[in-house]
Amino acid sequence: MSTLQAAVVSTLMAASLAGLSPAHASPSTGAPSTARDQIACPRGFVCIYPEINFNGQPYVKRAVDGSVRHLPDYIRGKGSSIINNSNRTARIYQKDNYFGRHACVGREGGTIGDLRSYQLNDTTHSLRNNDTPCGA
Repeated sequence: MSTLQAAVVSTLMAASLAGLSPAHASPSTGAPSTARDQIACPRGFVCIYPEINFNGQPYVKRAVDGSVRHLPDYIRGKGSSIINNSNRTARIYQKDNYFGRHACVGREGGTIGDLRSYQLNDTTHSLRNNDTPCGA
């Protein structure tokens, strides 16, 4: 799939999901945390957001479609938060081809709201989705 096609698919998916509530909840109330520019991450997908706390137009990747050695230009080097709503683990890497510093996001609703704590803010270059548990 070309970068242009990927961008169009991502934009269309985000537009169709804009009315859904975010896929994460407020820890104190269990209610969805809502912000004007948050876009939900659908089931079965990993979403990388350009802003902390899941804000902005995300890169949306279906986990069963595999990993991405080189993220598309519109999110490459710009990821600041991530949601994993798939049944696979997601690892976000600092460099292409799954090299450099990385963080692992657990399955079924795992999140990292601020990649600065992993020294990965605005340095996202590749994404690996697989069945290897975080920490293994």
